[in-house]
Amino acid sequence: MGKHSLQRESRLSNSVKGALVLGAAAATTGAMPAINATAATINIPGIGGIDVPVPQEFDAPVQELNKQLEQALSAAPAIPPASLGTLPQVPQGGLFGNVQEHQTPAVKALDAARSKVGAQYSWGAAGPARFDCSGLVQWAYRQAGIELPRTSFEQSHVGAPVAFQNLQPGDIVITNGGGHVGIYAGDGKLLNAVQSGTPVSYTTLSPDDVVTARRVS
Repeated sequence: MGKHSLQRESRLSNSVKGALVLGAAAATTGAMPAINATAATINIPGIGGIDVPVPQEFDAPVQELNKQLEQALSAAPAIPPASLGTLPQVPQGGLFGNVQEHQTPAVKALDAARSKVGAQYSWGAAGPARFDCSGLVQWAYRQAGIELPRTSFEQSHVGAPVAFQNLQPGDIVITNGGGHVGIYAGDGKLLNAVQSGTPVSYTTLSPDDVVTARRVS
């Protein structure tokens, strides 16, 4: 019986014998023997090197992968600096620092007239504290660097005519049969020195009110 057992044991393969040895070691120590491994570095473009623990048999493939990555990057054509062009220069004062310098005279005049909302009406006055209708328009355009004639009738002939549907903020609008003038403020509103007892303010403008409208550039 013992002889046959020894013969059967001798027929076991080396791999099985190795497994039996590992099992015996685990039963004795309570842990499996460690498998040798090394930390391989994989270089990823744009990220950097990453150390990855791998068994020794994978060390050669990792090195080959790094070599292929280096070859691919070195083969890529370099971008000459000249092809990138030059960045636009930011103007002094920032991108929006000089917006006011590029406003049209009409918009500047409207802004000046807005600063006088609430000022008292006075016939024949042309500012800076009191105004009549044409005096306000003349004063506002003077702040924009344009000198207009004094009366609403004279102002009805300056610049170029503008249809009601094409009005833009800052346009001069003649109403009341030619006896009144104001500055178009947009959204169907006229900024004007209305009449005695009413301060400079916005009033509603309709097509029927308009005698003529003029654009000064």
